[in-house]
Parts: sequence; C-alpha cells; structure tokens
Amino acid sequence: MLGIDVSHNNGAVSWEGVAAAGVAFAYAKATEGRGFSDPKFASNWAGMKEAGLLRGAYHFFHPAQPVEAQAARFVAAVGTLAPGDLPPMLDIEETTPTRDEWDSVPMAQRVPLAVQWLQIVERSLGRKPVVYLRRSFVLEKFVHPGALAGYPLWVVDYTTAPEPALPPGWNTWTFWQYSATGAVAGIAGHVDMDRFHGAQTDLLALAGRPAA
Repeated sequence: MLGIDVSHNNGAVSWEGVAAAGVAFAYAKATEGRGFSDPKFASNWAGMKEAGLLRGAYHFFHPAQPVEAQAARFVAAVGTLAPGDLPPMLDIEETTPTRDEWDSVPMAQRVPLAVQWLQIVERSLGRKPVVYLRRSFVLEKFVHPGALAGYPLWVVDYTTAPEPALPPGWNTWTFWQYSATGAVAGIAGHVDMDRFHGAQTDLLALAGRPAA
C-alpha cells in the first residue's frame, strides 16, 4: 500500500489529486518541539479525510525540550482520533544537521524521553503510536532502542532493495519511507514516499475502520 508524508514544506496540497494518483494513506506534520505547530496541518488534516485517504499525524521530537509540553501541543492539535485515522507517529531524528540536541542529552536519558512522549500520547488519544527511525540513527544515538522496540516501526531507508535495513531491536516494519524525492499528482515538487507492510485490510484495521 502506497503512502506519502507531508509538512508545510510541501506547500498547498490537492488531496483529491493525491487520492486519484492511487495513494492510500498520508501523514501530515502536526507539531515540532514544544512551540511549533505546522501552519498547514489543519488544512492537510481536513483535506486528507475529505479525499477519502486514511490519515495520520506526526510530531517532530526535540529531546532537550520539555516532553510533557511537546505531547500536550500534539494532542491539542490532533484533538481526537476517529475510525479512518492512523496511529500517531513520533519522528525521531537529528534536530539539526549541526549542534544536534540529542548530543546534549545523556545517553541513558534519550530512550526514556522518547518513551515518555509515546506513553502520554497513547493515554491521551487511545492509540499506540509508531516510531520513525533509521538504522544509522539508532546505532549512533541510542546504541540499542530499549523500550522503543515495543512500538511499531516506521523505518527510513532510501534504497531500491526489496526490504529496508532495520534498526536493532525490530524484526519487521509497519511503514517504510523509501524515498524523499517522489513525485505525486497534487503536490508541487518532491514528496516523501512510503509503503505500508500489509494488505488493504491490514491498513484499514490499523486505522480502526472495518473492511467493507
């Protein structure tokens, strides 16, 4: 099953065009850190639903900022999740190409901080989030994912191989971001391309929507 993920960097999206191109699901950036709300989230969130796409929302995590405030901002942006809404996603990667926040956080605290966000959001929205990670990041910043490995994996691996390279701790993936330079009708410029690991019925079940 084919999907995309977007943020305000993708500009105005024609979700009808995206759906007509055969995209089954999409995620939109909702928040980042404790103080940023994506200015395109509200229109993307509504547009995905109106176009009939299974939709999800994600948060870009900042480990050096208060976790409770980050989770609260995300929950406030999303509101409630209904059938057809996919689980929340926590985007875990470098915060900037230089002076990465993760380097200012002691190694022993890194995984617990991310898990704290995941637990708060799960309690608030009633859905177990997925974690967005790539293998090299886990090996460098976490060494081992610990409790993060108890969450479904959205793996990042830009490759033409038939399967992505998984971080240690997981033996399967749920979503796979396989390209950052895709092209889809309804979006100007490049867009992140994703796959779901399963059939349509599996994706519908993950979104809490019974198959017709």
